[in-house]
Amino acid sequence: MKNIPIAGILQLSVQERIRLVELIWDSVATIPEAIEISPELKTELEARLAEFAENPNAGFSWEQVEARLNDGLCRSI
Repeated sequence: MKNIPIAGILQLSVQERIRLVELIWDSVATIPEAIEISPELKTELEARLAEFAENPNAGFSWEQVEARLNDGLCRSI
C-alpha cells in the first residue's frame, strides 16, 4: 500500500471525505471476488440464505423496521 498522508485527508471537508469514502467503496464493490471471507462467515451466510429460502416471509419488511426505528422502539442497550 502506498503511503498516503492522513493529514492531507483530514484537511478535506467532511463532504469531500465522504465522497472519497464513496469512491473507495465503489472501487472495492467492482471486484467482490477479491474480498476474502472466512470459512465461518461463509458458513453463516449460507445458513442464513437457506433459512430465507425456506421461509422468505419471515422477519420484518423495511417499512416495519423503519417505523420501529422512527418510533424509538429499537434501541440498543
